[in-house]
Amino acid sequence: MIEALAGPGARGVEDLTASDLLALARDRKAAEDRASADLLVVAARWADLHPPESIHSAATFAVPGCEHEEPIAGDGAPLVAEFCLAELGAVLGVSTTAAKKLVGHALELRHRLPRLWAQTQAGRVPAWRARSVAEVTIHTSPALTREAAAFVDAQVAAVAGRIGPAQLDRLVAETIKRFHLADVDPAADPEDGYLHVDPRHATIHDDDVHYAGTMRLEAELDIADALDLDRALAHGAETLKALGSDMSLDARRSAALGDLARTQTALDLAGSGADPQHLPAAREVVLHAHFNASFDGLATVFGPTGRMEEGQRLVLLDQISGWCSDSRTKVTVKPVIDLNADLSTPAYGVPDRIREQVILRDRTCVFPWCTRPARGCDVDHVDEYDHAAEAEGRPQPGPTGTSNLAALCRFHHRLKTHTAWRYEMTEPGTFEWTSPHGHRYRRDRHGTTAIDPLDPPGIPQPRRP
Repeated sequence: MIEALAGPGARGVEDLTASDLLALARDRKAAEDRASADLLVVAARWADLHPPESIHSAATFAVPGCEHEEPIAGDGAPLVAEFCLAELGAVLGVSTTAAKKLVGHALELRHRLPRLWAQTQAGRVPAWRARSVAEVTIHTSPALTREAAAFVDAQVAAVAGRIGPAQLDRLVAETIKRFHLADVDPAADPEDGYLHVDPRHATIHDDDVHYAGTMRLEAELDIADALDLDRALAHGAETLKALGSDMSLDARRSAALGDLARTQTALDLAGSGADPQHLPAAREVVLHAHFNASFDGLATVFGPTGRMEEGQRLVLLDQISGWCSDSRTKVTVKPVIDLNADLSTPAYGVPDRIREQVILRDRTCVFPWCTRPARGCDVDHVDEYDHAAEAEGRPQPGPTGTSNLAALCRFHHRLKTHTAWRYEMTEPGTFEWTSPHGHRYRRDRHGTTAIDPLDPPGIPQPRRP
C-alpha cells in the first residue's frame, strides 16, 4: 500500500481519481528531482570537508589501458581525499566508484559549470541531465581548460540543459577548436570539426548480461573498418549456414563475430582442407564456472545453470557444453574445495589452496557494495598478523586461516589499513563493517545490508543557492 496523501483522512492510491493520480505523479517526480539536486549539494559539501591530507592521495579515476589517472573533476575544481568517498558511497548504498562519480559531477558543476549548477538547484534542469554534461566535460580529451568549460556551460545553460549526446559532442569539438586545445588541420572543413574528437570505441557491456548468457557489444568504427567487418560477418554467417547451422541470420552473425575474436587463423584455413582437430588453440581465455554436483553412485548430475565468476552472472550448462565441444578449447577441472573447512598455516603467506577457498567463499571484495571479483583481490588478514608473536612466545592474534582471511580489492585493502574503517568476521563469509562515523554494514555472499537504525528526524536540509 502506498500512502498517497499525508494528514488526516489520507487516501490510498486505489481511492484516487485519474486527476489525483496525475497530480500525485507530478508531485513525486518534482520531489525526486529536488532530492537529486540536494544530493549534489551534499556531495559537494562532503568534498569541501575532506581535502587531501598527508596520508591520503587525491581521488582519481584509473584510465583502462593507460598508466596515468584522471581527476574526478576538471581543472579548477578542488581535490578530494580518496578515502572519504567510501563512506559516502556506503550510506548511499552504492560502490565507492559510483560515489566518486557523484562527487566529481557535483564539483564539476559547482566550480566549472556554474550556470548549469544554478539552473539545477533552481529546478529548471534535472540533476541527471546536468550530470550527463559534467561527465562529458570531465573526461573530454584533450582536457577542457576552465575557460573552455565556461564556454560549454554558457552554451548549455542557454538551452536549459536540453542538449543531446550528439549535440554535446559537436559543442565540445567546437570548444576544443575555438580554444586551440588540439592541433587542427586549417584545410579541414569547418562543418566536419566534430571529427577531431575521435568517436571510435568498442565497448563490451559486461554489467548487462542477459539471462540467456549473452552480453551486449557496442562499437563506433571507421567506415572502412565497419564495412570490412560487415562483409566478414556476412561471410561467416553464410559459412555456418552451409555447415548446417539452423540458427537465425542474426545469431549466425553473432557467432561469426565470436569466431573472429577467437582466431583469424581459423578463417584463413577455412576451406583449405586443414583438419580442425589439428588447428592450434585459438586463444587462452580463462573463465571460472561453478556448478553444483550430486552423485547417484554412477554419474555426476549437474543442474541446468551455474555461476560464472567473471561478471558474477549465471551461465547455462548448454553454453559450457558448447564451449567444451570445441576441440581447440582447453578445459581444466579442479577438485572441489570444501568451503566450510577451516584451513590454516602457521606462516604469514597465504598458500594457494587457502587463497582459492577464500576466493570461492567471498566471490567479490567484501567491502560494503563493492563488486570487484575476489580473484583479482588481495587476501587480507582481518585481525592483523603479528610477526613477532612466535619469537616472543605469544599466541598469534591474526592467524593465517580462512577464519581470519577475507578478499579485499587493493583500494579497500588500503582503506582498511590507513583509515578508521574496521571489520570483523562474525561467521564464515559474513563480515560486519563499521565506518569512521559509526555506520555499520553486514556483507555476505548475498550482498550488503545496512544494519544501522534509521536516522532521527530533524536533519537540516542543504541550503539552496
